[in-house]
Amino acid sequence: MTRIKATRARLGVLPVAVLAVLAAGCGTERAGSDAAGAKASPSASASAAAVPSAAADFPCPGESRLATPRSTSGSSTPEGPPADHYAENHGFKVPLPLHGQKRCEGLAAAGRVKGALEPLRGRGDFAPESTRRALIALGYPAEKVRSYQNGATGVGFLVDAASLCLEGTMSSGSIRAEAFGGYPDGTGCEPPRGGH
Repeated sequence: MTRIKATRARLGVLPVAVLAVLAAGCGTERAGSDAAGAKASPSASASAAAVPSAAADFPCPGESRLATPRSTSGSSTPEGPPADHYAENHGFKVPLPLHGQKRCEGLAAAGRVKGALEPLRGRGDFAPESTRRALIALGYPAEKVRSYQNGATGVGFLVDAASLCLEGTMSSGSIRAEAFGGYPDGTGCEPPRGGH
């Protein structure tokens, strides 16, 4: 009788041991498997193809290191669920960031805008039409460039470029120009109206 009980106990341990060995291998990759020419299983390549990859950010020309994303939170304490759902209900107004090569193109475009507006800022020309003319001179279509008065000595602008959006302000103290990829619930570069 002892022999039967011992065999049953060993049979019960066997599935547990097999599961432990299988679980230990999950989520790991063999080093150099691609370089060594190891053949991937059809299911592994199918699952890898099904997952879209995000564009990797890398330092752009003229950038000493990759800029860190700005924090949208004003507090340094851990955030809990929003009490009033403001962020959730207004998320459609948050511009989409640019990544990869598009990010570099956006930084370059913002640099050209700053360079074109600096002479206006230097001479104190904060007329929206002057800003608009300077942006059109960069090659942006006139119907895609909007400028507006931003206080007594400031001007704001928005450019709907072919593949990105440029937005910023100019005042006696500085020029700010930023590139982004539009809005989640909108088309073009204008912030969407309304909400949910």
